[in-house]
Amino acid sequence: MSDNIRYLIPLFGMLIPIVAIAGGIFTQVFKRWASLKEKQLELTARLTAENAAQYAAKIERLEAHVAVLNRIVTDRNEGLTAQIESLRETPKIN
Repeated sequence: MSDNIRYLIPLFGMLIPIVAIAGGIFTQVFKRWASLKEKQLELTARLTAENAAQYAAKIERLEAHVAVLNRIVTDRNEGLTAQIESLRETPKIN
């Protein structure tokens, strides 16, 4: 039994630094991976915010056009044809 302990002491003496080095490497790799994921999330959030702003602007333009059409339909004045023609001259919505 004491012969086996004699062989285990040097083995554990070598394993402790190996485990410490491997743990340090794992920590470095994990930190880099976490940093990469954080940058990816920031980029995704920025792109999503830009898309949301574009959609909001488009919706605002559409609402303005609907409001104009609503006024044309509800107002019963004689210039209906002129108003429709003036709307045709405005740029189209993308």
